[in-house]
Order: sequence, then structure tokens, then C-alpha cells
Amino acid sequence: MTELHQVVADLEDGEIGLEDSMRRFEQGMVLLRHCYALLEDAEQRIEILSGRDADGNPVTEPFDASATHEASAPRAGRRRQTSNQKAEPSDESAGDSLF
Repeated sequence: MTELHQVVADLEDGEIGLEDSMRRFEQGMVLLRHCYALLEDAEQRIEILSGRDADGNPVTEPFDASATHEASAPRAGRRRQTSNQKAEPSDESAGDSLF
């Protein structure tokens, strides 16, 4: 996670060139997939304490992550535009565009 945070910081900083940015992005995607795999593995090992049996021993059942996984799992890719970002460049910055 620390390395993934550093990749994001490097990309957001904007101080590295296009080639290095692409390389760092690819590294970040590999790290992100690894983190998701670790999380999925951990979720599969979680058991929910559902009560106690007649002898007072804990009773557990497997954790079903599929119920929340699809709805809440972030996907890698382009960020969504937030309400404070402008969809179109303003007239003042239109001349600064590369294309």
C-alpha cells in the first residue's frame, strides 16, 4: 500500500515525464491488482460469530463478501469528475490547451 500511495503521489505531482508516468501507472496497476487479491483472500477467510451452542462454544459461519463486493468495490481506471471540476476549460485557459 505504501508503494501504491507513492505511485499515486508521483503521478499527481506532475514532475515526471510522460514515459516515466506511464511506467509508474503500470506499476500502480500491478500493485492495485495485488492489493485486491490480498483483500479477496482475507475476505474468504473471515468467519462471522453467529452465536454460541448449548455447551457455550462459539458458532461461526462463513463470511459472504459477494453481497457487498459488487456494489462497493472501486474499479481501477479514470477518475470520475467531481462537481468542483469544470467539464470545459474556461475562456481564460482555452489558449493554454495543447490541442
